[in-house]
Amino acid sequence: MKPYGIILAATAVYPHPRAQLARLAERGLLHRLADGYYAVVPQDMVGHKWMPGLEAAAAGIGAAVYGADDVVVMGISAARLHGAIPRALATAIIAVPQQHRPITLADRPAIVRFVKRQTSKLDAELIRTELGSTLVTTPEQTVLDLAHRPGLGAAETDVPAAVTALYARSDKTRLRTLATEQRRLAPLRRAEGWALAR
Repeated sequence: MKPYGIILAATAVYPHPRAQLARLAERGLLHRLADGYYAVVPQDMVGHKWMPGLEAAAAGIGAAVYGADDVVVMGISAARLHGAIPRALATAIIAVPQQHRPITLADRPAIVRFVKRQTSKLDAELIRTELGSTLVTTPEQTVLDLAHRPGLGAAETDVPAAVTALYARSDKTRLRTLATEQRRLAPLRRAEGWALAR
């Protein structure tokens, strides 16, 4: 998978990368996401107001730190990319191989939270975003993750409806297999309770 168009100031090759990156941002070629993290502005948007979606920005930041193959959008952020949460959120949840401190974004009132997981063991698929394709947990994996930790990401009120929407499009055999393999049978029962109650 190709890395995102995210530049991490610490890895730039210039003698004074922050000053160089700030100049490129002033010219509209880069968009400052957070302290030390910049997104390359798409060519057709140079000179226009542009800001990537929260989930794409979070995946890009994660890819800049860990590499695109070790970052998976999960939880409420995956539900949002699957269209199960229509409103914009203020928290993005990203699965990564090692714990990382949360990153507060500079371009909006939002935060990226990192969750340490064995990303290679997550059931994930590629979804295209404005910054490129990223791994996102499948609807089945997202159902289990949301039901397991409904408070992760501070969108608890949205979780039952999101689980219900994702459960409706999930392959029930695959869902049960994942729940068994990942020891998530209790969250599966919780998800089924939410889905069947609506």
